[in-house]
Amino acid sequence: MIEGIGAAAGVAIGKAFVLPSWEWDLPEQKMDAVDLAKELERLYEGIRTSKSEIQFIKDEFREMVGPEESSIFDAHLAILEDPEFMNEIRGIIERQYKAAEVAVKEAIDHFVTMFDLLDDEYMKERAIDIKDVGNRLLKHLLGAPEVTLPKDTQPYILVAKELSPSQSAHLNPSYVLGIVTMNGGKTSHSAIMARALGIPLVSGLESNLNLPVQTGDMMVVDGDLGKVYVNPEKPVINHYKILRDEQRRRKEQLQVLASVEAVTKDGTSLRLAANISSLKELEAALKHGAQGVGLFRTEFLYMDRKSAPNEDEQYEVYRLIAEKAGSHAVVIRTLDIGGDKPLDYLQLPEEENPFLGYRAIRISLDAKELFKTQLTAILRASAAGNIKVMYPMISSVEEIRQADALLKEAMEDLDARGLAYNPNIQRGIMIEVPAAAMIADLLAAETDFFSIGTNDLVQYVLAVDRMNEQIAHMYHPYHPAVLRMLRMTAQAAHQAGIDVSVCGEMAGDERSIPLWLELGIHQLSMSPQSLLRVKHRVLNTTAFEAKSVAQACFGMSTGAAIEDKLTEVNVNCTPAGPGQQ
Repeated sequence: MIEGIGAAAGVAIGKAFVLPSWEWDLPEQKMDAVDLAKELERLYEGIRTSKSEIQFIKDEFREMVGPEESSIFDAHLAILEDPEFMNEIRGIIERQYKAAEVAVKEAIDHFVTMFDLLDDEYMKERAIDIKDVGNRLLKHLLGAPEVTLPKDTQPYILVAKELSPSQSAHLNPSYVLGIVTMNGGKTSHSAIMARALGIPLVSGLESNLNLPVQTGDMMVVDGDLGKVYVNPEKPVINHYKILRDEQRRRKEQLQVLASVEAVTKDGTSLRLAANISSLKELEAALKHGAQGVGLFRTEFLYMDRKSAPNEDEQYEVYRLIAEKAGSHAVVIRTLDIGGDKPLDYLQLPEEENPFLGYRAIRISLDAKELFKTQLTAILRASAAGNIKVMYPMISSVEEIRQADALLKEAMEDLDARGLAYNPNIQRGIMIEVPAAAMIADLLAAETDFFSIGTNDLVQYVLAVDRMNEQIAHMYHPYHPAVLRMLRMTAQAAHQAGIDVSVCGEMAGDERSIPLWLELGIHQLSMSPQSLLRVKHRVLNTTAFEAKSVAQACFGMSTGAAIEDKLTEVNVNCTPAGPGQQ
């Protein structure tokens, strides 16, 4: 048994397929000076072909899992356009008279070595992106075949030193039972993609792997505990077969709950909605019983293009979402873009700390015409369904009033054009900045509803970047300070008589149910994959007992103690069978 990092949950049992590493046979001779122009043209042609391939892979993966995960490939396109990377390659060609493929390989090695020397796991994992892009470019320059996954074989467990994003995008859950990588962690692109596809993954085995794994070896992958077994004894295989079959049965049982209302044993109802980025995600959410959309991320309409979407284009998307949701509410969050999610056509400044910088509502209130176009499209779509509008990253009363003034202007424009809209459309705000939680009573007087974005709220309250592996252990959603912020926000909403919901990752964590019941929060919005699991927990919960658990948690002094308490209660929750409530 080898221990690593459980990067994507689940159990896989099967034979290994070991993915060969990239190996290149590079020319040693130097060029003549007269061939420089030709060599540079070879480089540029390889770049053009590589960019075209990456865009195709991105579009293909977007159809499979949605725009958020597929945006990984934006980084790959950016590398091929990065002046520093390209100047390094051109410099080697022009000054050292080396072939384009040799220059590319040396540039890859230079940047990968530089990234690996940094004491930052996130940056080390980004070195894989450099290698992936560079290897694609080398493939075209050398006319070599790409290292691909088998498609005409029995299902297998994929073993690789590292899995590039390009290779990850071609994973087929019908063939790939599980994945084991020597490098990488929970924030690697292969981990993100494996989780999106539901494939168990254990990574970070390089320091622990003493025996080589060969294609055909029997393996067991435990993505929950981060364990890998190579050629295990029969009792180990039998144990994990039982565990795997239990997980499959649980998924089948949970699907039966799709049409069941989320009501506790003593009659307290919760409304479970979905976080989506596309119509395709909404369709998946509705199949899992989502009661509408608690968060529609509109920024993906603006990305991967040369100009912003116009009013009609946005209107059609919002209208289709509203019609598909039927009578259920659709909460449309206005453009949440910024330093960490740039738009080329907005020419946003580079920032040292984009999470504390120019983003979200701060950009919208400056780019008034861009913002007003979006508000107009949302208003027009409100005539077709139960649409609500929500402003992100609000930290002051002034921001709400400025946004509402532009919303009023959009209404006046539609009146002048004779176009229908809902004049009483509800306006809400994201509570994701500590300042907003601290003045929640003042903000509640200005708006119709709150939606608590726990991902950013936790990050800002604790001053912890959760993507930074060095301090990721300090990112604790159950920290007492976070719980106090949640209580402060909920109390302010209740006192003002407005709705309050949760749309961050905590909403999809079934252990949090006692907290929401105690705080009087009855609306949760989460990823489509979490809906049935959370509903199962609600159906097997007694609100009275859950509130008692939450009250005990609010009296605890450490996040670890709170998490242990909530985990213990969740484990002891009576499982529901098909149709059981």
